[in-house]
Amino acid sequence: MAAITNTKPKILYSCYFARSREGEHFIPEHVFSYQVSGEMIASDSKNTYHSKPGDFRLSKRNHLAKFIKIPPEGGEFKSISLFLDQEILREVSSEYDIKIQKKVHSESIIPLDPDPLYKSFIESLISYLEVEQENNEALFKLKIKEAIHLLIKVNPELKDILFDFTEPGKIDLEAFMNKNFHFNVHLNRFAYLTGRSLATFKRDFEKVFQQTPGKWLLNKRLQEAYYLIKQGNPPSEVYIGVGFEDLSHFSFSFKKKFGVVPSSLFSK
Repeated sequence: MAAITNTKPKILYSCYFARSREGEHFIPEHVFSYQVSGEMIASDSKNTYHSKPGDFRLSKRNHLAKFIKIPPEGGEFKSISLFLDQEILREVSSEYDIKIQKKVHSESIIPLDPDPLYKSFIESLISYLEVEQENNEALFKLKIKEAIHLLIKVNPELKDILFDFTEPGKIDLEAFMNKNFHFNVHLNRFAYLTGRSLATFKRDFEKVFQQTPGKWLLNKRLQEAYYLIKQGNPPSEVYIGVGFEDLSHFSFSFKKKFGVVPSSLFSK
C-alpha cells in the first residue's frame, strides 16, 4: 500500500509487507524521509546507509542509489518521504531571499539526528497520510515548505545543499560509467549526470569505449555478474545488483555470452 498525491507537491507514505527493491535508481529531487518501522538499506557507488525505525535522512537530488526495504518480522515496512522539488525550493528561496554561500560536496544520503522538531512535524503528518483525503495538494505544499524551514533551522548546513539550483557539469565519462554501470537507469539519466545531452553522451561514449552504451553496459554487467557468482553469490541476488530487471532476461543474456546458465557456476 502506498498513499501519495497524484500531482506535485508529493508526500509518500510507503507500506510493504515483503522485502522490496526499488526500480530505477535515480534520485531526481531532494527527499526528506523518516523511517517509521522496518529498515531501509541504501547504497551508492561508494557507501552503504542503514536506516532503522526513528531515523531521519535527506537523499540528495541528482544522485544514483539503490534501496532495499525490509519489513520487521511479522510486521510492515513504513516510511514517510517528502519530495522537496525544485519549484517549491525556488519559491522558498525567493520568498525569504535565501542564497547559498558555497557549493557543497557531500554524500548522496545524509543521516539526520532525530531532533524533537522533526519528530513533532512527522507526528502532525501521520494522521493526514493514514486516511484517504482529496484535494490535499495545498496542504501538502504548506507541509513541504514547513519541512524545508525545519531542515535549515535544525541543520543550517543543509541550506547550501537544498538551495543549490545548478545542474551537473561535464565530467569524466569513463570514470563515471565504470563506477556507476550497475545502476539500473535509462541512458538519458547517465547523460544528464555527466553533463551532456543524450546525443553528445552517445557520441562521447563511443569515442571512449569503442562501443555503443547499450552493448558496453550489457557486457560490463555480465562480466561483473560472472565474477560475483564465481565468488559464491546466488544468481537470484546478483542479477539485480548488477543492473538487470528481469531474472529470465539475465539468464538468457548470460548463457549467450558465456555458454552456461548462471546457476551452473553457482553450484560448482
